[in-house]
Formats: sequence, structure tokens, C-alpha cells
Amino acid sequence: MKEFDQVYTEYFEAVYGYILKLGHDPDLAEEATQEAFFKALRKIGSFRGECSMGAWLCQIAKNTYFSLLEKHRRTKALPEDAPDPFDMESRFGDKEQALAIHRVLHTLEEPYREVFWLRALGELPFAQIAALFGKTESWARVTYHRAKLKIKEELS
Repeated sequence: MKEFDQVYTEYFEAVYGYILKLGHDPDLAEEATQEAFFKALRKIGSFRGECSMGAWLCQIAKNTYFSLLEKHRRTKALPEDAPDPFDMESRFGDKEQALAIHRVLHTLEEPYREVFWLRALGELPFAQIAALFGKTESWARVTYHRAKLKIKEELS
């Protein structure tokens, strides 16, 4: 396995960019990214290689970001006009539809769930998603398309 400083250097920009796309808050993205790498360093021994290092780091960062977002909300540290990445309604229509999509998304197996999340909610380009998984851009496009089909199928 690579030395952790090499992992940090190689993946920092991708992880930071992903978190920034989620929340559009550079300060919170920086905080979440730093904390995510700290968590990853402590848990590097639990990395099983079932996904790419980049996807694993982004998953840790996403969870860290949402935890920090909730913490900041509880302390009212976020401005009123800050975008709400939890607000699936604004991205997918009405509240019932957003809730249904959210439920289905949680039932999807990997890599469909993560690729859909990265593209639809994280707004990452296919090339960056592919790089995170160590796959081709075509793979990312096909996986995203299949995830959408699975969601539509479950919703119908």
C-alpha cells in the first residue's frame, strides 16, 4: 500500500472537489476533507480494497461532511442561505418523490449507489468518477445509467 502522504497528495484535490460540489462551502469542504483524511489514516488498516482508494476516501469524506453539517446546524454556524445537500426535493421535484428516490438509493448495491450519488448529488463529471474508482469514463457513464434504470424500475 502507498505511504499515506502519497495517498493524501494523490487524492486530496478529488476529495475536496467532491465535498465542495456537495455543499458549495469552501471552509466546510476544507474542514471535512481534512477530518476525512485523518479518519482514513486511523482506519487505513480496515481498507479491504473492495473499491478504489479514491472511492473509499470520498465515502469517508461524504459521511464526515454530513456529520459536520449537522453539527454546524445544531450550533447554527451555517448561514441561512447555505445550500442544503439533504434537500433532495430541490433536486428531484416534490417531497414524496424525493423521499422515494432516497429510499431506493439506499437499497442499491455498490457501485451503483456511490456512482449515482457522486454524479447526481455530488455533480462530479464522469471522468472524475471514473478516476475515483480506477475505471474508464465509459464505465462511469454505464454504471450511472444502470443506477438510474434501477431507480426508475423500483419507483414504477
